[in-house]
Amino acid sequence: MDLSKRSAENVEYMIEQLKQKLKVMNFDALKPSHFSEEWYDELKDIYEMVMKRETFSPSEMQAIVEELGNLRKK
Repeated sequence: MDLSKRSAENVEYMIEQLKQKLKVMNFDALKPSHFSEEWYDELKDIYEMVMKRETFSPSEMQAIVEELGNLRKK
């Protein structure tokens, strides 16, 4: 998948991959429709960082989820 292009499909793909990697329990909290392409670059940065890592400490998980929350549409 070419994530260098901003698109709703790429946003959806990244969110779905993040949910799987982070084992998000509340799937409704991270719906692709909650994220705007306006924040695409920031979302992609988070996605790339998360995909490079195997494990996360609880505080890292909380920080990632908080940052994703900051990117949600208001």
